[in-house]
Formats: sequence, structure tokens, C-alpha cells
Amino acid sequence: MSGNSSEQRLLKGNDPVRLNLTTALVQVLVWPFVYINLFMYFTYRKKPALQAEPRYVLFAQTLLADSALFIMTDFVVIGIHVHLLLPLPFCIPVAVSNQALALVSPTLITAMCLERYVAICFPLRHVDVFTPTRTMFISAAVWFLSYLRPFVDLFILFTTMPKGYMNRLNFCYYEILLVAKWHMEMRGNLFVLNYLVLLSILFFCYVAIIRVARRASGADRQAASKGQRTLLLHLLQLFMCTLEVFCPYIESQVILIDIDLFIVVRYFNFLAFTILSRAITPLIYGVRDEKFQAAMKEFLLQKRSKVGFGH
Repeated sequence: MSGNSSEQRLLKGNDPVRLNLTTALVQVLVWPFVYINLFMYFTYRKKPALQAEPRYVLFAQTLLADSALFIMTDFVVIGIHVHLLLPLPFCIPVAVSNQALALVSPTLITAMCLERYVAICFPLRHVDVFTPTRTMFISAAVWFLSYLRPFVDLFILFTTMPKGYMNRLNFCYYEILLVAKWHMEMRGNLFVLNYLVLLSILFFCYVAIIRVARRASGADRQAASKGQRTLLLHLLQLFMCTLEVFCPYIESQVILIDIDLFIVVRYFNFLAFTILSRAITPLIYGVRDEKFQAAMKEFLLQKRSKVGFGH
């Protein structure tokens, strides 16, 4: 049995030119960021000094998660473009992984902000609180919890799906796991709650660092001000991720007006709130960070010297 033709039409739309343009735009945005993220990750792996600092350990995990998310999401976009209908037993692991990867980065960003909060507000405790072992444990816990949530959705699917559902062919988007309407509403409400909690934690850290910056002087004030700017960027980033949660609600209203307009809004939301919101991460802890910037330059020079030597 094939997938629901109306659902497939909603994903592809009626205008092939628009579909071609939006798919091409996704490629233009996704692959440069994949390259940048992987370049930064290998820079981190080549520098033991970076691996000893908890913020870079967490940052490296976000680079991996975002790169994997970009690649797997792009697979779904291309699949829709070429009308690639796949068996649900194949699509479900893809959808689960995409959902988990989408959760990893915002949660790790919150952990990075807490690390900066402790480093600036409680500098004497920082070494004891964020040890290398504890930082790796935090990273592992974030990955585990991020995969746990879609597995709960998967369990609900197995208990609510109609007979023969797994024999369908479909595109590999996450809604295939949400058969019951109450399940979709529950997932939406949990997403909103999750991001509101993360935003509240970031806002608390931001306010605390502002207070430290006002009281401090000299080098301490400079460090606090830099941490304040970093957290402000993270707040912007998580705010964009939060807006992503509301996109399905907006799309559900737009679809009542016009299907082709729905396609445009859906792709815009994907590019703005899935791709660009995560593209801020390399800017915050890569380009802006002096130590990481120096490591990237050194790594790049090493690569160039090897190429030159090879010639």
C-alpha cells in the first residue's frame, strides 16, 4: 500500500519550479555549514588543549549533532524532491534519528551556558564542578535523553497504529510516528514546555552574569562581559529554536488558505529555524572565540603546508 497521496502532495506542492528552487536553496545552505562544522570538529580533535576545556568538549558535541542533522534532513528533502517513497520500517529510524539530533544541540547549548555561568559566577568551583569526566557524562546524558523521547513516541506508535500501517510506503518525515491526534498535540505541548524550560535557564544565567559584570572590574569585568555577549547569542539561538516549535501551528492555519503557500512557509520555517538557528553555533564558539580561532588558523596552515609539501 502506498502512503497517503494527499500528505505527499502537501509536502511536494503543485509547482515543480518552486520545489526545484527550494531544494537547491537547501543544498546551498546545508553543505557549507556541514563543511564548517566538520572543519571545526577536526580542529578540536587535533588540539589536546581544547579537549581539556569543558566548553569546547560540549561545543564539539553540538558540531557533530548539527552536522548529522543537516545531512540526514537533507536526505529527507532530496527524497521528497525525487518522490522517493520508502518502507516505514526504513523511514522510522531516519525520523527517530532526525528528531533526536534536533534535541541534542539546544540541550547542549544550555549545558554550555551553565558552564559559563559557573565559570564566571563561581570561578573557584568551576574546576571541581566541570571536570573532564563530568563533562563527558553530561554529554552522554544529553545524547541518551534526546534519543529517549522519540523512542517514547515510537512505543506509542506501536500501541496505537492501525493494522497494516507498517506496510505503507512514505516520505521519511517525523509525522509518520504520530498516528493519533492526541499524540501529535501531546508532542507539540511537550516541545513548547521543553524549550521554555531551556530559555528560562539561559535567561537566569544571563541575568546572573550581568550582575557579576556590574560588580567586577578589570579582567574579571571583561570576561563577564564576553560571557554576557555569548549567552545573549545563545538566547537568540534558542529563541529561534523555540519559534521552530510553533511552526506546525502556523502551518496548520496556512494550509487552510493555500497549499502552495503552505509549501513556501514550510520550507522557510525549515531554513530559518532548523538550519540557520544552528548555523549560529560555529559563530559563537568558533569564529568569536580567540583560542579556537587561533587553533583553526594553525590547523589550516598545517593542512596547507602538507598540500604544498605533497606538490
